[in-house]
Amino acid sequence: MLGRFRTVFANTQRAFAARSNGGFKPRGFEEFFENGQALPKEQPQTELRNKSWEDLHKLWYILIKERNMLASQKEEAKRAGITYQFFSNTARIIKCKKSMARIKTVLNERRLAYEQVQRERKNNAQKDPSS
Repeated sequence: MLGRFRTVFANTQRAFAARSNGGFKPRGFEEFFENGQALPKEQPQTELRNKSWEDLHKLWYILIKERNMLASQKEEAKRAGITYQFFSNTARIIKCKKSMARIKTVLNERRLAYEQVQRERKNNAQKDPSS
């Protein structure tokens, strides 16, 4: 059944792409299946520290979609009886998890820095009540 769905989906994708000069933009259920999209590269924490809150949020959302797509593919492989040694997305799953952990670490560093500044302001206000 899933093989038939993929065939129908691929034919629909090609027909839609041929009609509209733009690319096919998957929506809903289709986002859980890979269709040749370029995925974000793995970024070290030093690069993530320079990104804005909005950029980190966008990257987090992309990684959630990637993680869900990989989990769907893993379950599909399990149902189809494909053994672990032939499932090639294990490295991508690890990269996705590492990237998400790095984003969480950067956000935690920012939270801790903010709390430290707030404590220092509070301590300075208590020491110097005239200001």
